[in-house]
Amino acid sequence: MASERTKASPRTSLSSDRVIAAAITLADRIGIDSFTIRKLAAELDVKPMTIYHHVANKEAILDGMVDLVFREIDHPSKDLDWKAAIRQRSVSARSVLARHPWAVPLMESRTSPGPETLGHHNAVLGCFRSGGFSIKMTAHAYALIDSYIYGFVLQEANLPATDGADMAALAESIIDPLPDDLFPHLTELAVEHVLQPGYDFGNEFDFGLNLILDGLEAAK
Repeated sequence: MASERTKASPRTSLSSDRVIAAAITLADRIGIDSFTIRKLAAELDVKPMTIYHHVANKEAILDGMVDLVFREIDHPSKDLDWKAAIRQRSVSARSVLARHPWAVPLMESRTSPGPETLGHHNAVLGCFRSGGFSIKMTAHAYALIDSYIYGFVLQEANLPATDGADMAALAESIIDPLPDDLFPHLTELAVEHVLQPGYDFGNEFDFGLNLILDGLEAAK
């Protein structure tokens, strides 16, 4: 319906920024594998060829989408020590990528990164360097942090449930049919941890992030 789309009316109001914003909205809804220029044109209520008056091709659209996602992620604050600043940035990255999980496979694959992408990488590298990391350790630290964030976001996005009644129902549906002694450790984890009130898989993110930050602090 028109009210649910990023409409460009009249057509002269279309711009590259509007195309990229609509592309992100569409990808959030249908995923990147189903994303096509034809579907984007329908989202904007224009003909597919009209889009190419504002962006060169699909690759340029993907570059712009990734750049806007990087814009949403907080830079490490210069007012905090490196550890607190990287934690803040990591939490922000996870939150942003949870809204745009389609972006994860694209984040480091673009060969024409935009200014927001480059500026974000520069800020994170600068945070590590200001925190006393050597160039080599900065490279290790950045790779480790983002591998963890990207991997966690993908895992969380693909779980059929992460907390609450849905998670309890899922765990019970797996465990209940099994004989008690067939997979004892799996049963133990489900009964004594996952099925306990307040369980949320998302809490594992902070635990893992803190371990990484503590390890980097010791290693630098």
